[in-house]
Amino acid sequence: MYNRYLVLLKNRDHFVFVIAFILSCSLLLNNDDPRMAVVRGKSTEFVAFLTSPLTWIKSMMYLEEENQLLRELNLSLTLQVETMLNLDEENQELNEMLEFKSKTNLKILPVRVVNKGIQPNLLSIIIDAGTDDQVEPNQPVLTAKGVIGKTIQTNKTASIVQLITDVNYRISVRILPSGATGILRWVGGGKGQIREVQKNVEINIGDKVRTSGFSDIYPAGLPVGTVAGVFDERGSYQKDVIVTLPTDLNAFQYAFVVIDRNNELE
Repeated sequence: MYNRYLVLLKNRDHFVFVIAFILSCSLLLNNDDPRMAVVRGKSTEFVAFLTSPLTWIKSMMYLEEENQLLRELNLSLTLQVETMLNLDEENQELNEMLEFKSKTNLKILPVRVVNKGIQPNLLSIIIDAGTDDQVEPNQPVLTAKGVIGKTIQTNKTASIVQLITDVNYRISVRILPSGATGILRWVGGGKGQIREVQKNVEINIGDKVRTSGFSDIYPAGLPVGTVAGVFDERGSYQKDVIVTLPTDLNAFQYAFVVIDRNNELE
């Protein structure tokens, strides 16, 4: 207490000045004289000028926070839109599968793609079905749009499917309505090629390509693709047929495995 008194006594002039200044300002600002309105206006402008930098800094801080919130909201909405689009595509794919399953006489098993194949020299995928689901090696795998490959290795709960886009993949096909047959192989760009087709057979763009039934793996009549081009080989009695494969092999999530081919497609 004594120390405080000494501090107060030592700085009495400063304390008296502050008290007198505050008292003077109070008397001046509370005075009703019209001339004091000018003083109060100037005082207000002076205070606003002094505080304007602080106000600007605070506004910038609030603006940065608002921008951050808007960026987060924009990201959240973008993710929601992407989710909705993916769900719509998945729903369409499932509807196509249900429609295909209702029309086919084959015994087929719906499966889901769980991963890409891990073998570097083989284009393949992994599906979530195996021997527990009657899946065995060398069974056709297809979507509602067409054949995508065959099973090559199975265990109890998963199987490896060799894709039609693998360079070593071959499939015996028939072109309708002409009935011409040949072996289809992948050539890239969503296309397959049928070589050594007889030149005198009439084949047109848009003709359907189906499995021929000559294979021990594929039953006759499975959809493969559509004729996109016909090219005659010079000096030969044969021609090449380019086929568009309808399934996007980078996008599908579901497929079918034909586990019993006793009932052939008509």
